[in-house]
Amino acid sequence: MSPRRSARRAGWLARAALAACLVGLAPARADERVAMALVVSVDVSQSVDEARFRLQMEGIAEALEDPAVLSAITGNPGGILFAVVTWADRASLSLPWRRIATKADAAALARIVRGLPRQAGTFTCLGGMLRSVGASVLPALPLPADRVVIDVSGDGIDNCADPEAIHDERDALLATGATINGLPILVPGENDVVGAGAFRAPGYGLRTLMDHSETTLDRWYRDHVVGGPAAFVLTAGGYGDFARALRQKFVIEISALAPPR
Repeated sequence: MSPRRSARRAGWLARAALAACLVGLAPARADERVAMALVVSVDVSQSVDEARFRLQMEGIAEALEDPAVLSAITGNPGGILFAVVTWADRASLSLPWRRIATKADAAALARIVRGLPRQAGTFTCLGGMLRSVGASVLPALPLPADRVVIDVSGDGIDNCADPEAIHDERDALLATGATINGLPILVPGENDVVGAGAFRAPGYGLRTLMDHSETTLDRWYRDHVVGGPAAFVLTAGGYGDFARALRQKFVIEISALAPPR
């Protein structure tokens, strides 16, 4: 193993150990814990203009107001913890952890989500987002959670790092017991095939992305992003389908249902 890879692996193992301590299933009274902590992580890179960003925020808000989602939330003792991360060149915790236990909680949060400002960005640094979630978002959990799910949506592959680095960040999160699910947004005519000749961030020179092989975005998410207990990929057929896909995904995740085939 190269010194660089050894150092990187040591770093993510340390982060995994910290997050595991903070997210673990320590004994607590029912009112001091939640059934689930859900991180909704949304791509805001160059391909996501203002209209697409608003479709994503509206989709999250509509999901929080959906009767089936509300039933899933209120069916969990103690409710759930909910946070929103937006990411491009860097990741930002756009909505810090909030507890949702009632319909009123969800409605208030939906209003906040609709008003979130757009974070401008160019590149699709998905691995960097995973690193940020492990380093700062999960350790900030205000209550212990029985399950932790990171819900990643986007319309492109990572163009900031090689697959090895992405896998290291993913594996660090999985080592905490978290699940990473994927919601790739398939835009006909834009990302039908990804990988070969991919646009990449400065500083990565001639290093390969996916060894220049072509694939589909949902396959790329399955190979490089998702993992953990009951992990799954559910696609959206464009940004107009994002709200529908997210509602379905929230019901599955929050209710701990069997993932779709």
